Amino acid sequence: MARRVAVVGGGAAGLAAAHRLRRELGPEAEIVLLEQTSRLGGKLRTVELAGRGYDLGAEAFLARRPEVLDLAEELGVRADVVHPARAAATVRAGGRTQRLPGGTVMGVPAEAESIAGVLSEDGIAAVRAESGMPPIELGDADISVGDLLRARVGDEVVDRLVEPLLGGVYAGDANRLSLRATIPALAKALDDGAGWVTEAARSSLPAPKPGAPQPVFGAFRNGYRELLDRLVLAADAEVRLGLPVRALARNAEGWRLEIGSAPAPEHLDVDAVVLAVPAPAARKLLQGPVPAASAKLAEIELASMVVVGLALPPGTELPERDGTPASGTLIARGERHDGGTPFTAKAFTYSSAKWEHLRGAGGEVLVRGSVGRFGVTEDLRLDDEELLRRVRADLAELTGITAEPVESAVLRWGGGVPQYGVGHLDLVADVEREVAAVPGLAIAGAALHGVGVPACVATGEAAATSITRDLLQPGPREVGR
Repeated sequence: MARRVAVVGGGAAGLAAAHRLRRELGPEAEIVLLEQTSRLGGKLRTVELAGRGYDLGAEAFLARRPEVLDLAEELGVRADVVHPARAAATVRAGGRTQRLPGGTVMGVPAEAESIAGVLSEDGIAAVRAESGMPPIELGDADISVGDLLRARVGDEVVDRLVEPLLGGVYAGDANRLSLRATIPALAKALDDGAGWVTEAARSSLPAPKPGAPQPVFGAFRNGYRELLDRLVLAADAEVRLGLPVRALARNAEGWRLEIGSAPAPEHLDVDAVVLAVPAPAARKLLQGPVPAASAKLAEIELASMVVVGLALPPGTELPERDGTPASGTLIARGERHDGGTPFTAKAFTYSSAKWEHLRGAGGEVLVRGSVGRFGVTEDLRLDDEELLRRVRADLAELTGITAEPVESAVLRWGGGVPQYGVGHLDLVADVEREVAAVPGLAIAGAALHGVGVPACVATGEAAATSITRDLLQPGPREVGR
């Protein structure tokens, strides 16, 4: 008997789920992909800038995880994966721009000497002083990154290194983000017996391997649209855009979705549902069928951000650091221009230096600036013209580049980044346990096990597999799939 499955949400997790459902359920299955906006891709967005496909959502993926590379291989686009050129990341902190130091785990130092160029003498002394403190005993508890590190190695490590790095991933506040969810390697080292933060960082650093180093990040030569287009084709789903799902309820045969706008919504009856939507939308849809999961999802906060793409004139010289091209600059919270004006941007990526394929069709130089931190909303309310002006002023302060862009783009991601607060792992385990108890329902997306593209793909594929199991082999599910 042919099965009918609804996938709610057309981002990376939803598309991965639809693709995996097609593979597992076969050509006879009816897969309906519902997306409330006018486009698929979620936070993956390739725009045309100076004649090039340029990603102004997620920029790259972690190549040390297998999910995106495996998917690219399966879809026939593995040859289009590219890796960064040799370039050095930098950080603006303490009024200076310095090379981002090595020997750290998400900015947490293995030893004081490795971060001497970024911290003051007092900051370095605070790191050294940790060795005289009693050992850390977390037990099974979670703690915020900021609370742990400020108490152990001082404020400067957090403000000048850790938060700029975490801000690039979560647009978040280190004082609120979960250690276990956002720096799991450090938490594991502490659980395994490391008694000091520096010791935990030291034991978490990857051991050197012979031969050329493996690339950390990957991207697609013509943007994520290459992957998205292939996923849509392979999923062979009925795609319905511009249709919000208003309600979800179980019925005798399976599930009924109320879709569209009042006063005449449409009803869609299906055998199973994958919810691959942001936490607030999932919370709303689960209020009836799984109220306990809905209540937990309500605890997840969101941050918004804006990405500004700039195509600068051919010949524009991007910055270097110690003779190596700079891949970008992270900007610590509270940094100011020499004249006292606060920075609006939190980071820049010098894309044409970081990625060899990213120059405009006419040789234009591509740069992207990111704006937005959790709890800071004033800059996000600026109109596009003023945001562009401020981001250009920040770029000029950091690099001296004042050239008028040949072309620019401003993309806003309202509520785009879930915040992994203290206790996030337990919260997600509770949500998944409640959802797993309801046959024919699964959940996926960035709110669960990671905001990066590989993590989102993994949740989508896991959700699809659990639905396949429910439809083809009914019986009790395993929790924590």
